[in-house]
Amino acid sequence: MAAPDLNSLNAGNIVAFIADIFARRGAEEYLGEKVTIAEHMLQCAECAERAGASDEVVSAALLHDIGHFTNEFPDDAAEQGIDSVHEEAGARVLRQFFPPLVHDCVRHHVAAKRYLCATDPEYFGKLSPASVLSLNLQGGPMDEDEVAEFAGNPHLDAILQVRVWDDIGKDPDREAPGFAHYQPVLEQVVARFARG
Repeated sequence: MAAPDLNSLNAGNIVAFIADIFARRGAEEYLGEKVTIAEHMLQCAECAERAGASDEVVSAALLHDIGHFTNEFPDDAAEQGIDSVHEEAGARVLRQFFPPLVHDCVRHHVAAKRYLCATDPEYFGKLSPASVLSLNLQGGPMDEDEVAEFAGNPHLDAILQVRVWDDIGKDPDREAPGFAHYQPVLEQVVARFARG
């Protein structure tokens, strides 16, 4: 059975939709990195799991780049000077099914890179070349006003931690568990949120 399209998503099929995306498109190139996009997202989730993060934060780490699949831009968009705004696309899809902590981490993981570049003198040196390229398209390091505003986010710590895992999860020699390992976690998070 095919996963539903974006217009027919509900709490009962959102995880199947995400699983289908991983199965069909997970092997795609990840913006010039040495891992596929699924390998990257799964490595990030593994970092969260190993750190003992909550199910919600593990879900956010896994899904932080889901907008690359829901927003149609060419693989070389960054090289063409196009910011795909994947963080907004991903948050829009997840917002109705996942708690605010999850979609806040997804929506703000790009801004977190800009924030860390402005507030941590050592952070920029840890970015991959592809991440440096996208930083320039995303506005560069935040200015003082942006930093002050971003620091007020109630989920700041989780957002920044997902960002750090985002930077780590690019190791071509590391094999993380597959999507099926995390599917029950996503299902539990969606079910708890649906129950209110």
